[in-house]
Amino acid sequence: MNPLRIGNFSGFYGDRSAALREMLTGGEVDVLTGDYLAELTMLILARDRLKDPSAGYARTFPRQLEDCLGLARERGVRIVTNAGGLDPAGLAGEIRRLADRLGIPVRVAHVEGDDLTAAHPGTLAAHAYLGGFGITECLRAGADVVVTGRVTDAALVTGPAAAHFGWRPDDHDALAGAVVAGHVLECGTQATGGNYAFFTEGDVRRPGFPLAEIHADGSSVITKHPGTGGFVDVGTITAQLLYETGGARYAGPDVTARLDTVRLGLEGPDRVRIEGVRGEAPPPTLKVGLNRLGGFRNEVVFVLTGLGIEAKAALVREQLADALAKSPPREVRWELVRTDRADADTEETASALLRLVVRDPDQRVVGRALSGAAMELALASYPGFHVLAPPGKGAPYGVFEEVYVPYVGAAHVAVLHDGRRIPVPPPRHTRPLAAVPDPPLPEPLPPGPARRAPLGLVVGARSGDKGGNANVGVWARSEDAWRWLAHTLTTDAFRRLIPESRDLPVTRHLLPNLRAVNFVVEGILGAGVAAQARFDPQAKALGEWLRSRHLDIPEALL
Repeated sequence: MNPLRIGNFSGFYGDRSAALREMLTGGEVDVLTGDYLAELTMLILARDRLKDPSAGYARTFPRQLEDCLGLARERGVRIVTNAGGLDPAGLAGEIRRLADRLGIPVRVAHVEGDDLTAAHPGTLAAHAYLGGFGITECLRAGADVVVTGRVTDAALVTGPAAAHFGWRPDDHDALAGAVVAGHVLECGTQATGGNYAFFTEGDVRRPGFPLAEIHADGSSVITKHPGTGGFVDVGTITAQLLYETGGARYAGPDVTARLDTVRLGLEGPDRVRIEGVRGEAPPPTLKVGLNRLGGFRNEVVFVLTGLGIEAKAALVREQLADALAKSPPREVRWELVRTDRADADTEETASALLRLVVRDPDQRVVGRALSGAAMELALASYPGFHVLAPPGKGAPYGVFEEVYVPYVGAAHVAVLHDGRRIPVPPPRHTRPLAAVPDPPLPEPLPPGPARRAPLGLVVGARSGDKGGNANVGVWARSEDAWRWLAHTLTTDAFRRLIPESRDLPVTRHLLPNLRAVNFVVEGILGAGVAAQARFDPQAKALGEWLRSRHLDIPEALL
């Protein structure tokens, strides 16, 4: 059987609008997937829906489709997307109206059952991460476009693959292979050189979007359309496999994929084969993401220029102490960012930033009283007083949590293009998650001369967020570098290099097939990205910070 060619045209809500047309016209493809949802996106859509009940889905997708629906129909390309967000039925209806207006005969189906908001009072949005078999039912019934709400990102690939190859829920190895391919595709151009540690090794000014050629056994080849920018190699795929993952078991509602069984190989230019993936029965419960308002947040950034930076920062903190004491916010955070340098030739590079962030359930506590106190210092504080922007009245912020419920708690349903409703049963077999014992360490490198240098000279890294936790995947590009990395970058070494993690739980996972170690740092992001608990609220650059840290590296590796 010929492979199924599944491409991606969106990795997030706001991705390149021209990508759908580029993927349709750039080469052969059977199915195109668009991933629009993230933890933060669900909160954004929920807040939009408070203002407008019809605003629960990604508004950019119908505009993309208006330009490309006829082309997709002409070329026989099916489109599967989670752009339905909080209202997949509403988006499906809009697409039907669009098709009627354009005179294009298409069959539009959708998947529902993920919305559990009513069962979780006090949340703005509570949605289960459904698997891919609702998508499978829609495609088997002949749908040209399938719209979902909150499904796992990989479900956009496992659903079409199961429909094409006739996989059943117990085909764990094949499904696990598709999950791994789906995880590579889900973030779009991150698989083709975007956000890549060694980005200078190719032209990444406008990376092409990725494409997976999936085979009946679940193995795949990751590639891109000919002539598009970026590049695909073992490193770009390794980086994406480590993104927002944890240990060897990568759990989902269709299957638990064993990341420690993944084997990668370069098959040719811009072609990486993924094979050997083993799967296990999924866990016995279904993940549900809860988004709620956490309170109100305000921020003032003071610009400190020239001499006496520390003294100027101390003066501001002392002057605002009374205002903060009168009605103390629940959380007060000061951070001095030393972007200044001595004898600078521009004012900007002579300046440091003093950032004050306050949070409280009561908007008045973080609002105008604090803003007024900060601005009253304009003529009565340190020399050169100014701020990056006037503080406001306080803005709401969100909190993300995850809980787990039985599969029967979510009525997973495929709503076919003709209106029929097909219930999707829960998995017949499940397996509780357990940590995989660490494999043996490789032989250490023999002793030799070393010198102090940045870690990133010999390893790559990619980091990301899952709720309040962050992961940092670090991989070596040679066997000798792997032998050194596995013995050197321990959890203790990680804590020394990343001081923020010193008082937090840090777990290291070894993935020898990928020559990688993956660190999970619990709680470093507070209540999740919407709470903006740190400078880099999604930990996107945490891996690059780690790569910039210096330690003793064998000269043989440099």
